[in-house]
Amino acid sequence: MFAIIGIVVVFGCIVAGYLMEHGNLRVLIQPAELIIIGGAAMGTLLVANPLHIIKKIAAGIGGVFGSSKFGKQTYIDTLKMMYDLLNKARKDGLMALEADVEEPEKSQVFAKNPAFLKNHHVRDFVCDSLRMAITGIDAFDLDQMLDLDLEVHHQDSTAPTAALSTVADSLPGLGIVAAVLGVVISMGALGGPPEEIGHKVAAALVGTFLGILLCYGLVGPIAANMTKAAEEEHAFLYVMRVLMVSFLKGTAPIMAVEVARRAVPGHVRPSFKELEQACRNRPPETTPAPEAEAAAGAASS
Repeated sequence: MFAIIGIVVVFGCIVAGYLMEHGNLRVLIQPAELIIIGGAAMGTLLVANPLHIIKKIAAGIGGVFGSSKFGKQTYIDTLKMMYDLLNKARKDGLMALEADVEEPEKSQVFAKNPAFLKNHHVRDFVCDSLRMAITGIDAFDLDQMLDLDLEVHHQDSTAPTAALSTVADSLPGLGIVAAVLGVVISMGALGGPPEEIGHKVAAALVGTFLGILLCYGLVGPIAANMTKAAEEEHAFLYVMRVLMVSFLKGTAPIMAVEVARRAVPGHVRPSFKELEQACRNRPPETTPAPEAEAAAGAASS
C-alpha cells in the first residue's frame, strides 16, 4: 500500500511542478522513447539473468505492493505454535514430532497457523530442522547446519534484488541512448521548420528525463523494497533457528520462546506479556475505564 502511495507521490509531484511552470504534458508523452528505454532494459535483464531469477523478480515486484508477511501478529502466532510443538516434544519425546514434520499439512499443531503452512520457505526450514533433530543430531551441529542454510537462502533471496538494481543503474544510460537517437533524428530534420526541429529536440531530451526518472523514482525504490522484504524473511528464519537450537540445548519451551523473542526485530517484537498470554492461552489484559474503577472503589467503601 505504501509503495503505491509513494509512486503516486513521486509522479504526482513531478507532474504538478511541471504544470506549475506551464509545461505541456503532451510533450512528455513519447511512446517511442519508452519503447527504446523499456525494451532495452528488459533485454539486458533477459541477457544477464537465468529464468529462475527472472521469475523471482516478477514475484518480488508483486510482493512490493502488498503488506509485510512478517508483522508482530505473525511472530506471536508462530512462536505460540512452536511453543505447543516443543511442549509436545518435551512430554512425549522428539519422536512424537515425526508425523508433524513428515506431513505438516496433516499436523494438528501446524493447522492452527495456516500462514505458516502457506509459506513453504519457513515451513520447510522448520520441518527439515526438526527432522534432523529427531535423528539425534547434536545442537551444535544443527546450529552450524542452520547457519549454512540461512547463508544459502540469503544469497538466493538477494540475487533478484541485485539483478533489478543493475537494471535500475542502467536506465540513465539507456535514456542517453534514446536521447542520442533523438538528436540524430533532429539533425536529419535540419533545414525544415523550426517548430518541427524543436519538437524533435524536446522528444530527445524526454528520453534522458525518462531514464533518470525510472531509475531513481520507480525501479530503484522497488529493488530497495524487495531487499527489505528479503531481510525480513531472513530475520524470521533466524528467530526460528534461535528457538530450535535453544530447545535442543535443554532449555524449557517457554524459555526457548523467550530467547527467540529477544531475536525478533524491534519494530515487530511482541512484549513479554503479549507472548506469554498467547502461549498460556490467556485473554489479553484490558485496562479498566475510569468510571469502572470509581464504581469499584465506591462499592468497596
